[in-house]
Amino acid sequence: MKLLVLAMLLGLSLAQFSPHMKHGRTSLVHLFEWRWADIAEECERYLAPNGYGGVQISPPSESIVITNPWHPWWQRYQPISYNLCSRSGTENELRDMITRCNNVGVNIYVDAVINHMCGAGGGEGKHSSCGTYFNANTKDFPSVPYSDWDFNDGKCHTSSGDIENYHDINQVRNCRLVSLLDLALEKDYVRSKVIEYMNKLIDMGVAGFRVDACKHMWPGDLSIIYGSLNNLNTKWFSGGSRPFIFQEVIDLGGEPITSSEYTGLGRVTEFKYGAKLGKVMRRWDGEKLCYLRNWGEGWAMMPSDKALVFVDNHDNQRGHGAGGASIVTFWDSRLYKMAVGLMLAHPYGVTRVMSSFRWDRYFVDGKDKNDWMGPPSYGNGTTKPVPINPDTTCGDSWVCEHRWRQIRNMVIFRNVVDGQPLSNWWDNGSNQIAFGRGSRGFIVINNDDWILDDTLNTGLPGGTYCDVISGQKEGSRCTGKQVTVESDGRAYFKISNSEEDPFISIHAESKL
Repeated sequence: MKLLVLAMLLGLSLAQFSPHMKHGRTSLVHLFEWRWADIAEECERYLAPNGYGGVQISPPSESIVITNPWHPWWQRYQPISYNLCSRSGTENELRDMITRCNNVGVNIYVDAVINHMCGAGGGEGKHSSCGTYFNANTKDFPSVPYSDWDFNDGKCHTSSGDIENYHDINQVRNCRLVSLLDLALEKDYVRSKVIEYMNKLIDMGVAGFRVDACKHMWPGDLSIIYGSLNNLNTKWFSGGSRPFIFQEVIDLGGEPITSSEYTGLGRVTEFKYGAKLGKVMRRWDGEKLCYLRNWGEGWAMMPSDKALVFVDNHDNQRGHGAGGASIVTFWDSRLYKMAVGLMLAHPYGVTRVMSSFRWDRYFVDGKDKNDWMGPPSYGNGTTKPVPINPDTTCGDSWVCEHRWRQIRNMVIFRNVVDGQPLSNWWDNGSNQIAFGRGSRGFIVINNDDWILDDTLNTGLPGGTYCDVISGQKEGSRCTGKQVTVESDGRAYFKISNSEEDPFISIHAESKL
């Protein structure tokens, strides 16, 4: 009997590592701070036709509304209830978006904030996205309801009540993260309210969760919560499918809490990935592309089947979170396209593409003083819709990296080569590399200060291929460069170091 229960729990746990993407799709995109109505349209008009497998959405739970500074992005990470109304839209709009995206085969993953409620200094009143009353001073959240009994303050022994030492495991998990009221998740009642919230979203049709701030929660509590979640909605997912779990754990080494404590529960965000890749792309500290020959586990990262990877995320593109100045973002568009292209070509991990908005950067002593700025908004703080330009880019400060041709086409590349091993690695001992994915795809990158000019073994069948970075295949023609692969699989490549996009990518479905 014990073995049967263990096998069942193991099965539930293993199922939480699968993103359940459909139709050979392999990547998700974080549409950061998008409105539900815009995400629904984007699933139908762009994501599904271009092979995206899912969307990570911003937290849908009711949050505090902050006007000093003016509606910052981080107010979404300060819940005051689990009501489903936010600056992205109403519960009905959320439900409509989940349905419409599922109907075209694009999964929805919810950013779940379950470690805490709003900040201790959040005051009282109806300054919330649904207008619900709360009192942070007395820890009174009647819409859940939570009260003073449901928080960890009695277990925190720092003078401030906040985390003061990240080398003290008890502080990290029992004290307040930047003054956010820390929920007592070891209590059955608190867990039941979290489970109720997540199960409502599962029943609406979401495929899983990005769980925020997992380092600050005990793995045992999370295990009970995850194990109590419903199976996915059988209208869109096969019977018995478990929600995909990917957990935010910032682990760059040097602290007692490690990502490995959470990899048994679901996938974990591999923050070393973007931090180390950024150093390589920027050529800092003598790092070179050629060193990526054993990229992934060989760079002290978690096993590929436990990792969710990204070049940047909504935190570290602003200098928060993890990675520091090495993180490559849309502000460095040339390097960024190469870095994302490399990520999508390489087999390590489940990949997440970032889709951002611009803000007015203002630096003092090297720190961006405007990193708090929320999405493009009207004067009353309401989020603006995402306008689409005639050239398919986005307007009004929405960056939409996922719509950049080079990134979109590499998402398709990853789908085409899915399941194929890394093959035919080549490098020049410096910052020119190339590698294939079995006989299905090949990428060549030049990040040196001189021309790449060489004949390489692609492993692809002979024929003429369209480079999906400089252009794409449209019918029987190519809008960009063409690459001729000889019958022995070899092809000649010439990439100038001065090109806007100094890399070339070809795959089975770009053959002319």
